[in-house]
Amino acid sequence: MTLGSDLPLLLPLTALLPLTAILVVVQSNPYQTLVLRGILGAVAALIYALLGAADVALTEALVGTLLSTTLYAVALRSSMVLRLARPAGAEPLPGELRQQLEAWLEPLSLRLELLEQGQAGDLHGLLEWQPQARELQLRLHSPRLLQRLAALPRTGGWGDLSAALRLVPAASEPNPDPTVSAER
Repeated sequence: MTLGSDLPLLLPLTALLPLTAILVVVQSNPYQTLVLRGILGAVAALIYALLGAADVALTEALVGTLLSTTLYAVALRSSMVLRLARPAGAEPLPGELRQQLEAWLEPLSLRLELLEQGQAGDLHGLLEWQPQARELQLRLHSPRLLQRLAALPRTGGWGDLSAALRLVPAASEPNPDPTVSAER
């Protein structure tokens, strides 16, 4: 393959590189970014192979595509989670309400993980369900996370959380458990 004779074949493939790179940068969904990153590496490896640089193509395919995509997937899986504590002995959260919360968090690509208060782990806040008042109180340690969640619509195809959900900064919380540190 020579560059001059196969230019019509290489030009469209080469045009995919900057196009895919721009899509990776402007994409807001981290899982779609992961897929686009894999495509970017595969296109680069294909171009290297077509130009006769088999060693560079193999390195790009293994490191640039396979390894980096796998590491990014592992990092996404472990970091895109909202860990909330539930008070020990509290009444369980109804399944329908939990599904509504999970659907509400979906635009931010967050998974919901509920733990009993006192369990080890880095928690983002406290989730209190008060069944008598049908109120769900979410106390968050991070003002930035509180701001991003407050900006999400509380109604949608998954249900209506506008009446049941209250977002509260954790600083306003009286600390009922002296074993839990008030400092973050």
